[in-house]
Amino acid sequence: MPDGPYNADEIHLESSLGYYLTKARNVLVERMDRAVKPLGLTAQQIGVILVLSAQRASTPFELSRVMSYDSGSMTRLLDRLEKKGFIVRTRSDADRRMVKLELTPQGHEAAKQLPSLGAAVLNEQLRGFSAADHATLLDLLGRFIANGIDEGASACCGLGPSQDSLEESSEEPPPGHGGQ
Repeated sequence: MPDGPYNADEIHLESSLGYYLTKARNVLVERMDRAVKPLGLTAQQIGVILVLSAQRASTPFELSRVMSYDSGSMTRLLDRLEKKGFIVRTRSDADRRMVKLELTPQGHEAAKQLPSLGAAVLNEQLRGFSAADHATLLDLLGRFIANGIDEGASACCGLGPSQDSLEESSEEPPPGHGGQ
């Protein structure tokens, strides 16, 4: 075996890890889209709601950084959420150039409902997995993500606890998390 399990002469789309990761993401996004449709949201939009609700970001720049979106994509996403009434953008009193993001009452209500919807979707997607299977999957994916991260960068998608909050906490992080 060269430096890993794949050989350029023998790799096939349907047997590549990239294919399976993309397919798994797409299946999960489609299922989540159906679950959040009654709220007027999409799977892509719920990350913004959850990050703002957790106060992990308060500006478009911070949100883009936390969620790994380019500024143009984030602006379009925020435009749609603002038009639907989930967020408002206001100018900072301290610096009029800075735009602050806040959830509206509708956004806060959605944020309260999202954890139970997300849990239901994930539980359905993990049907037939044991607790050990689930822990192994998280561990393997965490290691896979860590292999693609430069020293000092974060693998966090912005939805879980930050590395700083994990370090400040007296509790141990869950297996496969925080050990980048």
